[in-house]
Amino acid sequence: MAGVATLGALFIGEVMGQVPCVLCWYQRIAMFPLALMLGVAAYRSDLAVWRYALPLSGIGLCIAIYHSLMYAGVLPSPIVPCSAGPSCSGDGMVVLGLPLPFLSTVVFAAITFLLVPLARTPA
Repeated sequence: MAGVATLGALFIGEVMGQVPCVLCWYQRIAMFPLALMLGVAAYRSDLAVWRYALPLSGIGLCIAIYHSLMYAGVLPSPIVPCSAGPSCSGDGMVVLGLPLPFLSTVVFAAITFLLVPLARTPA
């Protein structure tokens, strides 16, 4: 999931030429290393990956939820990341029927949900 999300973000930025908003950048900062960490951990069968991936996934999830709530208009904010300059609120920024902030929330939540059981297994 992290690899697909990373490739999707790179495609949107590099191929489609869309510049991410500030909150999208923060989510990318959390997602890009997750793709590498989780890929290496899967290759090495490292069940201790949760120790370093879960905090990063949790931070990304918090940012994604905040961004989604701002996008939906639930949270009024003096900082509107998607209004001036780069925007993820355009019609072209919908993938699989979901706006990018919501899609990011789904991916971070899924990664977090899948990492939590590893934290409960004895080392």
